[in-house]
Amino acid sequence: MWATLRRDADTIINAGGETRTRDQIMADLVFERITGVSAAAGSPVTVNVVLPDTALLSGNAGSAHLQGYGDIPSDVAQKLVREALDSETRVALRRLYANPETGALTAMESKSRTFPTALARLIDVRDRTCRTPWCDAPIRHHDHIVPHAAGGRTTAENGAGLCAACNYAKEGEGWKARPERTGRRELHKYGVMTPTGHTYISTASGVSVIEHYTSQIENGIVFDIGVVA
Repeated sequence: MWATLRRDADTIINAGGETRTRDQIMADLVFERITGVSAAAGSPVTVNVVLPDTALLSGNAGSAHLQGYGDIPSDVAQKLVREALDSETRVALRRLYANPETGALTAMESKSRTFPTALARLIDVRDRTCRTPWCDAPIRHHDHIVPHAAGGRTTAENGAGLCAACNYAKEGEGWKARPERTGRRELHKYGVMTPTGHTYISTASGVSVIEHYTSQIENGIVFDIGVVA
């Protein structure tokens, strides 16, 4: 690798008009070949600013948080957002959900088209095999039940584990799917509509408790232990 970089750096230097040293050229070549981004353009940087909806939409006074720096006045945060919107900077708005009494963050809206690792693992454990009715092939794809392009969210409710063949077939003409509203204690369900007009309900497998017992230890602490299959 070093020999290749040195050879290519020498080629650039021999072409003339280069002000960078050989080591600088080699470092830039490494950056460009690993990231796919021009060294002159630099690597994109994400700056996260968290502020209340009242400060963002109504201009109310308060405080905001600039990740990696700390708390800043809300008017400074508003100015940063305005300037970003007025420039060519890409701006993404994600909603955070907090407990109104304690301020504890409870959830975050995902803008990702790809299911994050932890969420994908949850879907694998929940679905076990392909969720298409009568297909028990291994899960290969994590699919948006309502397509991402149609506004489908990247959530456990709108996600399903499918084999590759079923995921590709689902994109064909006449296929439709929709999540079924379920309570917290109910198994995940969604409806599959085929090109023939038939509708089937896909229900996730539940975990079954095979042993459940309570153990008492000397200091009075009780552990409630569940072993699940």
